[in-house]
Amino acid sequence: MWVADKWSDYELIDCSDGERLERWGDHLLVRPDPTVIWSAPREHPGWREHAARYERSPAGGGRWRRRNLPDNWKISYGDLKFNIRPTNFKHTGLFPEQASNWDYLTRAIRNAGRPVSVLNMFAYTGAATVAAAAAGASVCHVDAARGMVAWARENARDSRVGDRPVRWIVDDCAGFLKREIRRGHRYDALMMDPPSYGRGPSGERWKLEDDLFGLAGICADVLCDAPLFVMISSYTAGLSPAVLSYIVGRVFTERFGGRSGADELGLPVTDSGLVLPCGATCRWSN
Repeated sequence: MWVADKWSDYELIDCSDGERLERWGDHLLVRPDPTVIWSAPREHPGWREHAARYERSPAGGGRWRRRNLPDNWKISYGDLKFNIRPTNFKHTGLFPEQASNWDYLTRAIRNAGRPVSVLNMFAYTGAATVAAAAAGASVCHVDAARGMVAWARENARDSRVGDRPVRWIVDDCAGFLKREIRRGHRYDALMMDPPSYGRGPSGERWKLEDDLFGLAGICADVLCDAPLFVMISSYTAGLSPAVLSYIVGRVFTERFGGRSGADELGLPVTDSGLVLPCGATCRWSN
C-alpha cells in the first residue's frame, strides 16, 4: 500500500462505524466512509467536540451540521497550499491520500532531465496540477466543472505557481483528447482520477466501468513517443489495483514498453495504528 504519511496539516485521527474523525488544519470533521465497516471505542474527544459532522439523509444526499466551522480555510502540504471548503456531497475539495501520488510525480518530473508537459484529466481542484507545476512541468488541466477549475486556479495562486505554464480547460475529457490528437498536441506524461459517474459540460455521459478502457486507448495517442509516466487512480470499489494494472498493461506497456505498479492508497489512523484503504492507483513509467 502507498501510504500518505507525510502530512502535518491533515490527520485521520480515528474511524468507526462508517465514519472518519479527521483534523483539517485546526478543524475536526466527522465524515461518512463506507469502507469503515468495523467498530472502535471512539475514545477521542473529537467524536463529541468536532467542528462539523456530515449527516446523510434517508432521501439521498445529506448536510453538514456545523458548530464552529468557517466556510473555507487553507491547509499546506510542504510548499503546496490548498483551499478547503466542505461541500454538499461530504467532500472538502481535497483527497489527502493522493499525497503519495503528488510525491511520486514530483520525483519523476524533477528527475526527468528534460522539459516535461503533463496532461491532467478529471483534474478536480488541481492538487496534482499544482504539484506538477511546482516540480517544473507545464500542465494542461482539464475538468468538466467550471467551478472546480476556478477552485484549482485558487490553489495554484496560493501555492505560488499561478504564473507557471498551466492551461486551464473546462471541457469533456474524451472530447478534448480527440481534439488534441487532431491538433497534433503531444504530452510527456498523463494522469487522471476519473469519477464513477459523471456528465460533461454538454451533457456527455461517463460511466467508469464502461468507458475507462476505451479512454485509456485514446490517451495513448496523445502521448509522445517516449512518455515519462502515466498515473490512473480510482475510488470505484470494483476497480482493484489489479484491474487498473491490466488496463495499463494492455494499453501503455504493450505500446511503449516500460513497467507499471499498482496498489491501494492509504491513510494512517492515529488512534489505532491501522491504515485506511482509500482507492487504488496504477503508475506506469518508461
